[in-house]
Amino acid sequence: MRYVAAYLFAVLGGKASPSGTDIVKMLGPVGVEADGERIKRVISELSGKSIEELISQGREKLLKGCRRCCSSCSS
Repeated sequence: MRYVAAYLFAVLGGKASPSGTDIVKMLGPVGVEADGERIKRVISELSGKSIEELISQGREKLLKGCRRCCSSCSS
């Protein structure tokens, strides 16, 4: 999750296509030792997709999980 968050923050900060180095630069100062393989995977999965599309897909996944475990979730 931290790699995805760093990628999205980089995009929000103006990087159209963040690199692994961009992600490492964001994670290092907060004490996260970056895993190169995970960063490569995140970049390959997210590259070329819009933030809006990613957030929409993530929201749907969260709601599906919530509906399965909690009958009070209606939206």
